Amino acid sequence: MNTVKFIGMDVHKKTITIAIIDEERNQRARVYGTIANEADALDKFCRKIVSTASRLHFVYEAGPCGYGIYRHLSSKGFDCMVAAPSMIPKKSGDRIKNDRRDAKMLARLHRAGELSAVYVPDCQDEAMRDLTRAREDAVIATRKAKQRLNAFLLRNGLTYTGKTKWSKIFFNWLSDIAMPHPAQQIALQEYIDAVHETGNRINRLTDQIRHLAPTWRLAPVVLAIQAARGVSLVVAVTVLAELGDLNRFNKPSQLMAYLGLVPSEHSSGDSIKRGAITKTGNSHARKVLVEAAWAYRLQARNSRLLLNRQHGLPEKVCQIAWKAQLRLCNRFRRLAAKGKPKQKIVTAIARELSAFLWAIAKQVQPGV
Repeated sequence: MNTVKFIGMDVHKKTITIAIIDEERNQRARVYGTIANEADALDKFCRKIVSTASRLHFVYEAGPCGYGIYRHLSSKGFDCMVAAPSMIPKKSGDRIKNDRRDAKMLARLHRAGELSAVYVPDCQDEAMRDLTRAREDAVIATRKAKQRLNAFLLRNGLTYTGKTKWSKIFFNWLSDIAMPHPAQQIALQEYIDAVHETGNRINRLTDQIRHLAPTWRLAPVVLAIQAARGVSLVVAVTVLAELGDLNRFNKPSQLMAYLGLVPSEHSSGDSIKRGAITKTGNSHARKVLVEAAWAYRLQARNSRLLLNRQHGLPEKVCQIAWKAQLRLCNRFRRLAAKGKPKQKIVTAIARELSAFLWAIAKQVQPGV
């Protein structure tokens, strides 16, 4: 039996709607039905359908349900793709959408080869990614807590005259404030406590990243890319947790495009128009790389902290890191002299920084 079947799955929290299409082009997709989103139900379906085909190709959209189905089917020896939702072709005039149609569309497009697969991290990489994203959420919560405290102080006419907020002196000033009404005093204290609690969350999660990173399979790469200026431990772990092993990219331009740091383009004929960066791909890694790019606004130098990070690393890695400093610091200065906006400059620097990180990652081998 040489029949090949393509199976589209529309996955939800409790159910999976399945559509099947044969390899022959004259065949139309047909809906199999809906099964429970459970491993046993999926295994039962596989046992039933595997007797009717020599090969099965599964596909479903990436979404909040994660990669459990992909890992389960792959462990059983089946081919499975997790499709990128943003890259799925859609008809502009199609106004009807439901689970059955989505499953049929996925099966049909998978047979035609029109789907783009997302990168599926292994379990350990995904665990580190969850940890770095938890820290990122804590940073966002801290910023919002500070904004709420600032708003409370502003509407009550309380102005801090010191130089720096969020210092020990600033919190001492807050503790001396006596509000005219007890309800306002309680509200002020709750806002202050929220800032402290979210800040403590960041510290706890950062300590866990520092503790777990050496046991990670990508620990050698984490140490190596920290040789680059601006790439701290948190930045290094975040980039690798989001992107995985950088060696999976054949050339730096692929990594730049994956990060969404390349310019968009709308050209036709003799007209060439390039716009803002595409912002496709992984926004978490792009964000930390843009933050790291600000370090290149100053002159090139190896600080004591940077030398400590480079201690024990291969000489080739240190040479690439120094080459990156010379080029990116000079480019930052040149673009600033031309009057380019700072945000555009750091975006351009982040794009080239990702290429240097790719080159550094080529010099070391990740663990098993």
